[in-house]
Amino acid sequence: MTKKALCVGINDYPFGEDNDLKGCVNDAKDWSNLLSNHYDFTDVKQLLDSEATKANILAGLKNLLAGASDGDVLVFTNASHGTYLADKNNDEPKFDEAICPHDTDSNLLVDDELRELFLNIPKGVRLTVISDSCHSGSVTRVKENDYRRNRQLSPKILGNRVLTGLEMKNAQANARAKKEKYPESGMNEILLSGCKSNQTSADAYIADDYHGAMSYHAIKAITDAGYNLTYQELHDALLPVLAEENYTQEPQLEGKDENKQRQIFT
Repeated sequence: MTKKALCVGINDYPFGEDNDLKGCVNDAKDWSNLLSNHYDFTDVKQLLDSEATKANILAGLKNLLAGASDGDVLVFTNASHGTYLADKNNDEPKFDEAICPHDTDSNLLVDDELRELFLNIPKGVRLTVISDSCHSGSVTRVKENDYRRNRQLSPKILGNRVLTGLEMKNAQANARAKKEKYPESGMNEILLSGCKSNQTSADAYIADDYHGAMSYHAIKAITDAGYNLTYQELHDALLPVLAEENYTQEPQLEGKDENKQRQIFT
């Protein structure tokens, strides 16, 4: 059995300091250390800041999947800005979600590209995707003097159309009513995301350093549980903690029911 991971963290973006983040590189290192030190992952690669171009991320993912066979455990974590694109191929109403690589001024990593890549996972390979970025334009409310900013890069910065709040709301309603191209029941991977697709994930100052709110509290929940809990138990632990800390994001757990009941990273 092989246990491999790719951990991506991007604070630095080509749009000036106002659009940079502070906690993403720490998130990548924290997930990497967790997997190496407590779950016996022997092949953990990191892509940080300028290393994390779209080409390098895709190459890293292909390398992660290369040669995978029944029983292998693979993990991809991403901490970065997220954004959305007004949908052009009609597979989803109104918009596609996207990860923002370092070279996001010329490249976006759209959710459809990842889904196509993960469709080819061999039977019995267990892939976990943890995405701590956001895909919408809502604002994270913060207490005075706290560092909290959302990990959403406005489509306007990229020269793309910004959806109104009503368009975003209607897109969510239409998505629920429309048969999905990639239904949850057909997912080969398990996905833990930082928020709903119409929310933002927070970049925050927590415990004397910068982190993603979801990543920090997820790793804390795992540690507090003695590194022994299921994906569903992890998700259930995250929701009340983030609410108590006044974060407006709700992490989502997607995948087949049997995968949600597995012990994490096994």
